[in-house]
Amino acid sequence: MMKKFVEYGKLSKKQKREIDKARRMTWGDVSPVTKKVESAKIYNRKKHQRRDWESGAGVFVLMGI
Repeated sequence: MMKKFVEYGKLSKKQKREIDKARRMTWGDVSPVTKKVESAKIYNRKKHQRRDWESGAGVFVLMGI
């Protein structure tokens, strides 16, 4: 005997969870996040600040005499 078709929206919460669980797949080692390569021509304020602190240029304080 064939199972009666019931549309997804009318299923119980428990039945929906079972269907979703069966459809879900693993990505494995692949990250599904889209990654974008930043252009080297665009100014990045954070990148420049980090480089200044790493080089030891730091902050200079001038004291008046």
